[in-house]
Amino acid sequence: MKGDVFLKYTSLMEPIKIGQTVVKNRVFMPPVSTNLCAKNHYISDELIEHYASRARGGVGLIITEVTTVEPVYTYLPGDISICDDSYIEGWKKLADACHEYGAKIMPQLFHPAYMAFPLPGTPQLIAPSNVGPYYAKSAPRAVTIDEIHTLVKQFGDAAYRAKVAGCDGVEVHAAHAHGLLGGFLTPLYNKRTDEYGGDINGRLRIVLEVIEEIRKRCGNDFIIDVRISGDEYSDGGLNINDMIYVCKQLEKAGVDFIHCSGGNTVKRGSSMPAPGTKQGSHCLLSEELKKYIHIPVATVGRINEPWIANELIENGKADICMMGRANLCDSDFVTKAMEGREDEIRPCIGCGRCLTGVMFGKPVGCTVNPSVETNVIPKAEVPKKVLVIGGGPAGLEAAYVCSQRGHEVVLCEKTNELGGLLRLAAVPVAKQDLSKVIKFMITRLKKTNVEIRMNCEVTNEMIENEFKNYVVLGSTGAKPKVFDAFTSFKSTMTADDILAGRKVTGKNVVIIGGGSVGCETADYLAPLVNDLFPANRNVTILEMTDSLMTGEGGAAKSVLTRRLMEKGVRIEFKAKVERVDENNIYYTQNGTEHVIDNADTLVFALGYTPTPIENDRIIQMGDSAKVGNLKDAIGSAYEIAMKI
Repeated sequence: MKGDVFLKYTSLMEPIKIGQTVVKNRVFMPPVSTNLCAKNHYISDELIEHYASRARGGVGLIITEVTTVEPVYTYLPGDISICDDSYIEGWKKLADACHEYGAKIMPQLFHPAYMAFPLPGTPQLIAPSNVGPYYAKSAPRAVTIDEIHTLVKQFGDAAYRAKVAGCDGVEVHAAHAHGLLGGFLTPLYNKRTDEYGGDINGRLRIVLEVIEEIRKRCGNDFIIDVRISGDEYSDGGLNINDMIYVCKQLEKAGVDFIHCSGGNTVKRGSSMPAPGTKQGSHCLLSEELKKYIHIPVATVGRINEPWIANELIENGKADICMMGRANLCDSDFVTKAMEGREDEIRPCIGCGRCLTGVMFGKPVGCTVNPSVETNVIPKAEVPKKVLVIGGGPAGLEAAYVCSQRGHEVVLCEKTNELGGLLRLAAVPVAKQDLSKVIKFMITRLKKTNVEIRMNCEVTNEMIENEFKNYVVLGSTGAKPKVFDAFTSFKSTMTADDILAGRKVTGKNVVIIGGGSVGCETADYLAPLVNDLFPANRNVTILEMTDSLMTGEGGAAKSVLTRRLMEKGVRIEFKAKVERVDENNIYYTQNGTEHVIDNADTLVFALGYTPTPIENDRIIQMGDSAKVGNLKDAIGSAYEIAMKI
């Protein structure tokens, strides 16, 4: 049977020759920062296990996170380096660990330049020109030609150390208007008029010199790939015509394959696509490049299911699929796909929270997978009886983990559906991937020996009698906050009422609260096209602070905000609702009172209040302990269950 299923993904699992090296399949893992390094950017045991687990899970080739080539400038405090010979020993351990499972491994060589982290003592940042990008904290200086020559040699030295350590090649990062080489290549930041600027040949020169130096130092049996943006999707930036020419030159220079991304780091959501956007986000670029060069081309960007990866290769969009977040979310992704166990693949929802913490010095994480390092759950020393109250994401996670630890588990859900508030969270625009999480968690749980009782509301009497010898975990969730003083308006409802289909709004809607729930509900209610069609709803968000979705960031927030503006949603900041009557909503803004007199619906999106069962024996989890996001809910349940 497994052999028959394997045929579904023949194209994806077919070996590919890269230069003089054969890679066992077409699933490559691109760079994803982890913050797992040891002190001073050395390879740690945790980092080795992180990458080895992906190798063990079947990935064909792994490109590590950003690896700096010199010691002066740091990209992120938790990134790794190969800037001198003292790093070779750690890299050898890493390479050996990945090779044990048949995977190839390559560091991504990088110089952060104007994107360097401002650690104390860092000298003035360098750049192709004295032009700082959008996010620069201070003005950089243009690097000199003598410094360029030194930098080229440092890339070559770093690559040679990787070869000595047993790595199979290196990736040269020149994408996303990012770091030194990406900055030189893009006209957005390279304004030089010497031999390293001006036209496209000048801007490409340093990259070609780096390739030449690496090839000279490392020989022809060493893989060199270059990560590029096939199009920066930005006025004044690189486009596909530029990059066809660039890739032809890279091929002539001896590059073994092209890693084709897109966008840049300034235009949020362009390089790392937001959740709910199409899979294979840059595949049209890789498809176009393939027409003009003869070396393999990899595509990247929201490729998180085996079917789409196989389709991209089978349909000629790319030769290789770079799958980063998917393999981060489930280290056994490839093996499960090969064996036809797609329903066991932990689904990546593309939320980007894996990297949110990294930016603040925390180890890499995952919303759906609270343990990104391993899928192994150890058995408990003493099996126990466990009652889990509530079948939301926290309850489903806790019940599964407890069962895997050898406990006897009963899960009680008071309704006729599992999934809790996550079912409502999957309703708004671009949130449909959350339904995959619910399906995965339910399917996984049903394969265990957990007793699932539906339509079963647990009472304190049951806890003290039927379950008196049980460890009791509470996951009863939270309820929407409602200001009773505002319910005198003619039609009020919560965002949950709308998303659950319990109530329908009128044409003119006012939403109190500009957090994630309020914005997603506004997006759900607003017209898909802001064309002034008579049936379109008019939606207003009243937010007390001066920003939307406080605490959120990255591509998801950026794309949702832009979509609200494009749809014509009216957003009022520093707007505090003071009072309402049957027909009017009064709010103050900058000391002035305003009235909305044409609204027919008032929506509460003011957050949630935990709804725990009051009993000292209950260990509260998820929202019933503290209201948070999905990552918080699953993570807290996992941690609690692992201690039982």
